[in-house]
Amino acid sequence: MIEPEVAFNDITDNMDLAEDFIKYCVRWALDNCADDLEFLNKMIDKTLLDRLHFVVEHDFVRLTYTEGIRILEEAVAKGHKFEFPVYWGVDLASEHERFLVEEHFKKPVILTDYPKEIKAFYMKLNEDGKTVRAMDVLFPQIGEIIGGSEREESYEKLMARIEELNIPMKDMWWYLDTRKFGTCPHSGFGLGFERLILFVTGMQNIRDVIPFPRTPKSAEF
Repeated sequence: MIEPEVAFNDITDNMDLAEDFIKYCVRWALDNCADDLEFLNKMIDKTLLDRLHFVVEHDFVRLTYTEGIRILEEAVAKGHKFEFPVYWGVDLASEHERFLVEEHFKKPVILTDYPKEIKAFYMKLNEDGKTVRAMDVLFPQIGEIIGGSEREESYEKLMARIEELNIPMKDMWWYLDTRKFGTCPHSGFGLGFERLILFVTGMQNIRDVIPFPRTPKSAEF
């Protein structure tokens, strides 16, 4: 996981950084790993190079969670079948994310403003009191590749969210101390590095791109 955190960035800045970061990584691979990508394009996925060039040359779609749910509900009304139900407040499944990316928009998507009930306590509340300034970057064949948010900088509001979610306050003292004596607005995200490698290489199984096997009780030092 790669996790930048930037002072004074709001959710829009966070989305800009996430999009620019992914495009930079893909462009670097195209410029510096051309022979490898040609091989993968020939042997693994014959659409790989076209897909990589498309990502760096086009803007990502940006829409709210609510708008995404509306699109999914319209698809269901037209006869599309999902394994998991679609309604406002649900944590989107991979099939929902991939429908938006691969079938509806046919390009990467950034979803924002998720219901507060399905996101972490430290994400900044929107003025509607129902959603938070969270964002997920969704990619074809992958689903979510980045998750991030604008963070709540207010000590009092963080306390209220922790109480609302019934999180033991004694477990969060160390986090609250980062706000207790003053802080600044900030945003950040986490990039699933192996998911990025999966996309760039065109491989189908994430087990093929992890650098070291990870199995239960195998993290030995």
